[in-house]
Amino acid sequence: MFSDRQKPKSMNEIGGQPNRIEKNTKIKGDIISEADFRIDGKLDGNVKTSGKVVIGKDGYIHGKVECVNADIEGSFNGELMVSDLLSLKASAVIEGTVSVNKLAVEPGATFNASCSMGGKKGQGSSNFKNSSHEAAKAS
Repeated sequence: MFSDRQKPKSMNEIGGQPNRIEKNTKIKGDIISEADFRIDGKLDGNVKTSGKVVIGKDGYIHGKVECVNADIEGSFNGELMVSDLLSLKASAVIEGTVSVNKLAVEPGATFNASCSMGGKKGQGSSNFKNSSHEAAKAS
């Protein structure tokens, strides 16, 4: 048995290992957590966390995401609300509406979204379009 000082952190504790949705996994539904999340598979639903969301290169989310920080290498379509920093890697494809405090975009990222910055909705609202990529819209 472990003493309280030696007890390993569980995966759900803040600062523990992030929750993962692996490649070739598809989930339909909503996720609520206090821990970080890494998505390498496909999620059709909503994510709400007081941690960080990472969408890996092969990852895809269609839905609503609320988090503190986000790193996106894969694809996102829906409503994205990041209370601090959203970091888009060169392979990222973003469509929908985005609300962030800070935004970092690497060259090559596709950002076809309506974006508001500064924390409060409607404040500093801008529309960004990446002309190098024409996004297909579902009807």
